[in-house]
Amino acid sequence: MSMEILTPGLLSTIQDFGRFGYQASGFAPTGAADSLSMKKANALVGNDPGEAVIEMMLLGVTARFNTPCVIALTGADMMPKVNGGEVENGAAIRIARGDVLELSGTRDGMGCYLAVSGGFDLPLVMGSRSTGLRFGVGGFNGRKIMRGDVLKLRAPVPDLPDLPRRRLTTLPVFGKHVVLRTVPGPQDYMFSESELEGFFSHPYSVTNATDRMGIRLEGEPIVPKKSSDIISDGTAFGAIQVPTGGQPIILMADRQTTGGYAKIATVITADLPRAAQMRPGCTVRFMPVTVDEAQDILAIENKAFEEEYRLLNGVYPSGS
Repeated sequence: MSMEILTPGLLSTIQDFGRFGYQASGFAPTGAADSLSMKKANALVGNDPGEAVIEMMLLGVTARFNTPCVIALTGADMMPKVNGGEVENGAAIRIARGDVLELSGTRDGMGCYLAVSGGFDLPLVMGSRSTGLRFGVGGFNGRKIMRGDVLKLRAPVPDLPDLPRRRLTTLPVFGKHVVLRTVPGPQDYMFSESELEGFFSHPYSVTNATDRMGIRLEGEPIVPKKSSDIISDGTAFGAIQVPTGGQPIILMADRQTTGGYAKIATVITADLPRAAQMRPGCTVRFMPVTVDEAQDILAIENKAFEEEYRLLNGVYPSGS
């Protein structure tokens, strides 16, 4: 019960919600960059929302399945084909023994997520199957997926009830112009009111120096009152650092655990999937919101996902 990687894509890794409680020891949580797409892929195949998936950046894998199963692809559209025939993004797909899945480059967005019914047969490392590339832990041998890798499947399901209706009602459109909602701080006091106004009004461009660690932006430099250096403290997914030079960086899933630059704002949890799908060349603007507003937005999004999961599977898994 396995799938064999014939071509690995550009950066393909095993990811789930990530590992938590180890950042003080130097281990970043890692996890899916776009957790919403991961959850939706798992919902389509009947898995728990946090089951491990294959995250593929910009260019997807080609893989042969050695057992019948059901798969789903969500997030960026990589023009999927099975045995040369086009199949749907955002829908459950029945796979027979010997079928070959072929993915191409993305049309829109950065990352595509592949879920397999029953999940991957990989060990939990510190409570997670996510790949920590910088530490060489988790996932498949602690590294990105490579040609010739054989990924074992834990409990593949050859079919699911009402499979033709297992499709998302809407597919995402990521676009080239993005607005991200942010909570100011924690070091916004290190910038003048005029600099803060500029940060929230000027557009920034996503540069080619963008990866799972951080999204480097380019635009009007942000100038601190004195210096943007701080005593190193903990980092959060979505924190926006302002290093020397004033060009902001959005810290992502594989970020460093601590940082010594001021963080002018933090992208709200509900908008992190949108940030993760920004391609080089995209423009982004930041909108300030309060903590209460951020929590309300996330609660609405979580409720919408739970309703979608129930619609597909009849019940939402307890403990998720």
